Amino acid sequence: MPNIINIADITTRAMPPGMAPEGETCNRYGATMAHLGPQLGAKQLGYNLTEVESGKSAFPYHCHRVNEEMFFILEGEGVVRLGAERHPIKTGDIIACPAGGPETAHQIINTGKSSLRFLAVSTRLTPELAEYPDSGKFGVMAQYSGADGKPEVFLHVGKREQNLPYWD
Repeated sequence: MPNIINIADITTRAMPPGMAPEGETCNRYGATMAHLGPQLGAKQLGYNLTEVESGKSAFPYHCHRVNEEMFFILEGEGVVRLGAERHPIKTGDIIACPAGGPETAHQIINTGKSSLRFLAVSTRLTPELAEYPDSGKFGVMAQYSGADGKPEVFLHVGKREQNLPYWD
């Protein structure tokens, strides 16, 4: 099988349980995704096609301390928050989001009347630390092979003030 997929043949799906917005957050977030990396045979980069509903964002404003992301806007228009600034975006725009602290935080918001579709490409280094400046949360995620060789994921989301002493 060649490592080729035509964008017209991709169908996005709802986010899996635990990642999909629930309750009040459905008012701000609404997106479907297709994870393309495994289908393409990718080893060190992650690829996904994301479709964001009008007036919503796919994810909260966040930064990655380890991984870098790139977004290519395929269709629609919106705004990208980059650090403390907001920039209009439209079909054909490429957005770079290097790893770093709150100064590299980013969020894509669909401000148009129709869906906003973009291709996201990122490095897949693990473990990863993501920070969410708007809420003061952080997330730690590690992907690794379990004892049986199957892939496993460790994910913890919290706030700094919830930190336990080392010897507890």
